[in-house]
Amino acid sequence: MPIEIKELHIKINVDEKASIANASSVDEGKIMRAINDSVEQMANIEKRKKER
Repeated sequence: MPIEIKELHIKINVDEKASIANASSVDEGKIMRAINDSVEQMANIEKRKKER
């Protein structure tokens, strides 16, 4: 029996001071690629769900 996810809630707490200190060590390109991959995977899941 497949599991169906109807809603996905993501909560993020951002600390301004920590963000500024770690900004130099974070590669924005890697973050954007990870986000794009996640969105693409969710779109594929939705597409497969509709095919059933």
